[in-house]
Amino acid sequence: MSTLLLDASVILAAFDADDDLHGPSRSLLGDPEVTLATLDLARYEVANVAIRAWRDLDRVAPLLEAIDRISGDGGVMSSTTDLLNRAAKLAEEHTISVYDAAYVAAAERTGGTLVSCDVRELVSKGLASSPERQS
Repeated sequence: MSTLLLDASVILAAFDADDDLHGPSRSLLGDPEVTLATLDLARYEVANVAIRAWRDLDRVAPLLEAIDRISGDGGVMSSTTDLLNRAAKLAEEHTISVYDAAYVAAAERTGGTLVSCDVRELVSKGLASSPERQS
C-alpha cells in the first residue's frame, strides 16, 4: 500500500464542517487502512489558519495533535534544502507557490500520492488528488 501525503488543506478540511471536502478529508484521517504522511510545513500552515482565518486559538491543539498522529503513521517529512530546491523548480515550472510545490516534491521523494483540497493550484494541474478520490 502506498503512502498518501496530505497537504495542510486536507487536515484543515477534516476539522472544518463548512468545508466542501470535510467528509472525505475526515474519513482519510480516520482510516486505519491508509498510511498518511505530511510535511513539517503543515504544522505552521494549520496553526496559522486556526489563528488568522478561524480566529480560534482552541483549534490549534487538535490540529497539531492530528499532525502528531500522522507523525506516528507515515511520518512528517522535514523541509530540507534539497527538497526546497526541488520545490523551487516545481513552483517555477507549474506557476504555483513554493509552499504547494514543497508538498509535490515530498510526494515525488516518497513515491506517495499527494492529496490536497487545493483544486485550483494542485488538483486541476494533475499535481495532487482530491480527498474524494481516496475514499
